Amino acid sequence: MDEEPPERPPEPDLPTYLVEPLAKQSPERLETVAAYARRLAEWKRHRRQHDRDRRRAADAVGEAELAALRERGVSTDPTEYEDVPASGAYVTVKTTKRTDERSYRYYYWQWREGDAWKNAYIAPVGSDRTRSE
Repeated sequence: MDEEPPERPPEPDLPTYLVEPLAKQSPERLETVAAYARRLAEWKRHRRQHDRDRRRAADAVGEAELAALRERGVSTDPTEYEDVPASGAYVTVKTTKRTDERSYRYYYWQWREGDAWKNAYIAPVGSDRTRSE
């Protein structure tokens, strides 16, 4: 006697415009789509890491600036800052406002959380004032 076929798998939480066309495909075509989706996901992960590394190289302050911050008594240890991850965060300079007379520049920790960039204030650039506790 033949066994009953397994139940159809539940639909993933994906848009209908993706799920409905997939349901109409042959098993062989679905295997091809699945293999392509795995390769595409891997490529996107590599691309995202490459973009992160490139942005970090462009934005991160150098060792000389980090040393100057430490000489001012400003910590460059991410573990001493609330909500800053111990790895993946780096120090960058952000300009928050420009006027005809001056630019307002500050050091920030910057890191990636999922698809969003996060940051945490450290200290103003070129000042002896440290971050507020």
